[in-house]
Amino acid sequence: MSKNKGFSSTLAKRYSLALFELANESNLLSQVEKNSSALLSLISKNKDFNNFIKDPTISQDILINTIKAISTNFKLENLFENFLNFLITKRRFFYIDQILKNFVETCSEKRGEIKAEIKSAKALTPLEVDKITEELSNNFSSKIKLNYIHDQNLIGGLIVQVGSTMIDTSIKNKLLQIENTMKEA
Repeated sequence: MSKNKGFSSTLAKRYSLALFELANESNLLSQVEKNSSALLSLISKNKDFNNFIKDPTISQDILINTIKAISTNFKLENLFENFLNFLITKRRFFYIDQILKNFVETCSEKRGEIKAEIKSAKALTPLEVDKITEELSNNFSSKIKLNYIHDQNLIGGLIVQVGSTMIDTSIKNKLLQIENTMKEA
């Protein structure tokens, strides 16, 4: 099974890179990235749609008509719609979620952005999130693409992950450390 996961990951990266190159050559990169993010949002928020696109019994015609309807509603770029139809005809639409995530990551990397994630026990205001993003950008001398998550399970504190660097100041982590120390004693 891990062989298939590797294959699908490699395949998704190839298709996402092809989409990146097509969009870049056509000067439609920002529009296609917005289209990709919108479709990813639809996939993640709508369980029925997610199940629909992964159902192998759905015919290509139905999928193509669905993409046409989505394209009309969301005003997708023709290049993006054609790419989605291409994936359908090549029976690769099953990987659309992975392909689009890779595409958005590639766009971010090409802009020199570093992915970061912050989890906080306390709900942060948009101003606080912007301030943290700005501070991280200054500290890492790079643009930061921040994903903020409010996680009440942390009890208190923050978890900040920038690239492969992680700083965990959460009370939950400190309690786990104390628990592990007590088990060892």
